[in-house]
Amino acid sequence: MSSKSYILRIACTDKNGIVASVSSAMSERGANIAESNQFWDRKTNKFFLRMGCLFPEETSKDAVELALKPAVDRFDLKLKVEDETRKPKIIIMVSKFDHAMLHLLYQIKVGWLDAEVAAIVSNHEDARTIAEQEGIPFHCWPVNKENKAEQEEKLAQLVQDTGAELVVLARYMQVLSNELSNKLYGMIINIHHSFLPSFKGAKPYHQAHERGVKLIGATAHYVTPDLDEGPIIEQETERVSHSMTAEDFVATGRDIESRVLARAVKFHLEGRVMLNDHRTVVFTP
Repeated sequence: MSSKSYILRIACTDKNGIVASVSSAMSERGANIAESNQFWDRKTNKFFLRMGCLFPEETSKDAVELALKPAVDRFDLKLKVEDETRKPKIIIMVSKFDHAMLHLLYQIKVGWLDAEVAAIVSNHEDARTIAEQEGIPFHCWPVNKENKAEQEEKLAQLVQDTGAELVVLARYMQVLSNELSNKLYGMIINIHHSFLPSFKGAKPYHQAHERGVKLIGATAHYVTPDLDEGPIIEQETERVSHSMTAEDFVATGRDIESRVLARAVKFHLEGRVMLNDHRTVVFTP
């Protein structure tokens, strides 16, 4: 029997009976709960729930939301319902280092990432050939102090025109303005080539090398007005040694960056990341 799959995401102040009410509402709509993850933040008393449900084929998104309205009203739930079979659109932004972008494109090609790249945006021409080979619209928007606001307006308009759900900074080496960061909060993921909160800003691998660290890593996080301090989604480290040069650190880091960014994008697109003030709740598979 064919079915329709929806992902439910709920955030609210914790109270008794939330899971029972949601589960009962889904059962009454004929749903089969395929996956359920929940987290109670004891410090803030916030509750987070992600539930994957299979419904009869004719069930619409509106019908699911209507079934949950009594629970939404009773518990003051922040609810989001998404069709799991949709193919979300993303915009990739890149400068000259293209390894993270190439990895994303490959993971989309082989089907591990279920997304459509609506556009590639760069402040350099280097990625144009790749975009044309993949049949992806390419926009080269050089950025300087005089045109920064204008170029960011173009980006915001592109997000709106394409219906993109996510902007991915795949080693895009420009700092976004506070205005754009606030406007698209929770919709921009950056890959920082360091294990935050250490070694923020420029040349973090060289900073790490100077300090003689034994582990280097990469951090994928949401962009906020505070540089490299947004809520962290995913991280990874790898061991290095005193015999390695700063360039060796950079080479090792490229692989880490690519993997970490791809996982963060996947978690976001699958609705597995929920914002919890300055932190995230990540329901990994």
